[in-house]
Amino acid sequence: MRTKSHSEELPLNRAKIMVVDDDPDLRQALSLRLRANNYDTVNACDGYSAIALAQKERPHLIILDLGLPAGDGFAVLKNLQEYPALAVIPVIVLTARDPEGNEKRTLESGAIAFFQKPADNDELLGVIRASLQAGMGGGGSLPS
Repeated sequence: MRTKSHSEELPLNRAKIMVVDDDPDLRQALSLRLRANNYDTVNACDGYSAIALAQKERPHLIILDLGLPAGDGFAVLKNLQEYPALAVIPVIVLTARDPEGNEKRTLESGAIAFFQKPADNDELLGVIRASLQAGMGGGGSLPS
């Protein structure tokens, strides 16, 4: 796992995180874990709905799978960069794909971190917290 930035941990409440994965069980499990840590979640199941939902919901952070129907994760990353309001949203890639080549390409495409499934929950939550605390979230200011 590689990240672009880190910050000290401060409590964040009710940041909105979008989970994009075509596996409904994984989406549900990850959403439950995030809500248990005081994050709001919205979910998308493919590349097309991910862009539409990001435009509508303006999440503070996106967790993105690479293997998606209707536009893979790389297409989603590219499309996010084309909209100034979405380009600032930090994206963490969580995928079953081999990190060989995919990790470097993911980070070069604008993601802030790459995790291979299954990810360590504490490490993933730590990167989420650090990203949000660094003020990288695209959904506007976080509630206090």
